Amino acid sequence: MIECSCCKCFKVYNSRRKWLRIKLHTERQDIECDGWKRLLELVEIAAEDKREEFAPAREMKPDDWHQIIELPPTILKLKFIKHLMLYGSNLVRIPPEIGEMTNLEKFTPYTSHRLHWFPYEITRCKLLKDSTVSTRALYGNFKFRPPFPKLPVRETVEAGFPKKCSVCNALIDASNIHQVWISLRVATDVLPLLVNACSKACIDKLPRPPENYIQQPHMGGLNIQQPSRDWF
Repeated sequence: MIECSCCKCFKVYNSRRKWLRIKLHTERQDIECDGWKRLLELVEIAAEDKREEFAPAREMKPDDWHQIIELPPTILKLKFIKHLMLYGSNLVRIPPEIGEMTNLEKFTPYTSHRLHWFPYEITRCKLLKDSTVSTRALYGNFKFRPPFPKLPVRETVEAGFPKKCSVCNALIDASNIHQVWISLRVATDVLPLLVNACSKACIDKLPRPPENYIQQPHMGGLNIQQPSRDWF
């Protein structure tokens, strides 16, 4: 089994080497820490100077960068960014606002071992063609097939604070949220995506997953049958 260097999510199996329940990370970002304040500043600078690469770790102290477990919603301002470099981050979630980075072509969260899933909104980045992801740290990855956390999730921190439907962009709240997982190819990799939809009709519009992955949207849990592991 994979051993995640920064969390114990993929060590939850019993004596017979069968998976036990996996839960989403529930840590909240400390918005008073120096790292968060510096990251907000860097987003504003990058938006203003219209740079094409955003690599915050290069402009932050290592300890400050380690404090960051999620990106701020203000990344929607990064309209000119073509490469989002998040190598070696401590992230546990990416906000749905990444879908607003419409010029994104390259996505590099490699060795971000606590990043197990991504928001469905990343599929709105139509120019995104190149990704480097630590796939063995992903839910449902083809090597180890770790289970997906059971949905629905009621604590919004786990779901990335959704405000709009992942599919149609309509306003959404706790009274009309429909959550599912789906595995889809995004750039170079097949990623586990969390969909926060406003209706079943929007879920029905989701594309078909690639071969060798669960072939329909699902709500996770240990009862979901995944394709067999690919060991080669």
